[in-house]
Amino acid sequence: MIKFDEKWIADSNVIVGIIEEKYPNPPLSPPEISPVGSKILPSFVKFLKRKDPDDGSELALHNELKALDEHLKAKGRYVVGENICAVDLSLAPKLYHLEVALGHFKGWTVLESLSYLHDYVKVFRFPISLSCNSVWWHKLDT
Repeated sequence: MIKFDEKWIADSNVIVGIIEEKYPNPPLSPPEISPVGSKILPSFVKFLKRKDPDDGSELALHNELKALDEHLKAKGRYVVGENICAVDLSLAPKLYHLEVALGHFKGWTVLESLSYLHDYVKVFRFPISLSCNSVWWHKLDT
């Protein structure tokens, strides 16, 4: 949730649109990275709801998380490198919910070997570190 012109806005798509309109550089929505992490939420939900422990949903989730870890290893701190983008802002809360829900309901944790993913998730822990990592965040903060 963010406040723009004395109005609170909760919809992340609307927020991204407003930010991109007011501060187009660096862009939040580079088209070449939109599929990164897009299968994590469906894999997480399937694993969370599974009734059959041999249905492959845990492996599917692990494979999606591993793919994200490898992507981060190749790209850098964020999905597109050193600048945060809309995918990061969408993916980070999903990873947080994944971690909390699966930890609580299944006693499950993300493998420690996925170190780039763990580092990525830490960036988005409160207090949010965006204020020192993104050009547009400085503009919004002032």
